[in-house]
Amino acid sequence: MRLVVLLLAVLALAGCGGGDDDKGATEAGTTTATGTASAEGGCRQVEAPKPKSGGGEKKPTAPLPAGTHELEVETNCGSFTITLDPKTAPNTTASVAALADSGFYDDTTFHRIVPGFVIQGGDPTATGTGGPGYSTVDTPRPTTRYTEGVVAMAKTAAEAPGTSGSQFFVVTGADIGLDPDYAVIGKVTEGLPVVQKIGKLGDPGTEKPTQVVVIEKMRHVTR
Repeated sequence: MRLVVLLLAVLALAGCGGGDDDKGATEAGTTTATGTASAEGGCRQVEAPKPKSGGGEKKPTAPLPAGTHELEVETNCGSFTITLDPKTAPNTTASVAALADSGFYDDTTFHRIVPGFVIQGGDPTATGTGGPGYSTVDTPRPTTRYTEGVVAMAKTAAEAPGTSGSQFFVVTGADIGLDPDYAVIGKVTEGLPVVQKIGKLGDPGTEKPTQVVVIEKMRHVTR
């Protein structure tokens, strides 16, 4: 049974590179949950935010400047920090940082949670098909592995390796065995227990959250 669930999760690991017009993204494991979340698991009770339209964002034209770049992610389950790796994915890290700077990720949800696999967010529409209205490409190295805490970008099966929109996933399994198809933007360097807590709040069969988990703020910080 575990193998079947894992295979379904791999097939459904999709996002949107082109924004609202991209209809190729699978909607498996998405949710449009409304109402309130319980305090189960130590997460603060919140209502699901109203979905946004997505699209219309401006694509960055230059990589990030020198320095250490981090994304500080605040959720109703706690906070965690992603340290970006511009050398591995210069186009994608610049894009995600710019989207964070614009508030694109604020008041969005983790619409897909697969226990022992990934938590996935970054879709303003909360449907699993939304994006910024453009895509970037950073082809992963053949030796890329998706291990615990790695943060990578979701894409559709039809898109080329390393294609990204705004949807990202954080790996919660030890090594989930994906092929090197998904652009890696960095790793969780602080707050991994928060990520693992969120990772338990999903239904393995539907890949939908069992309670609302909201990205209340995502901030790009340069050190």
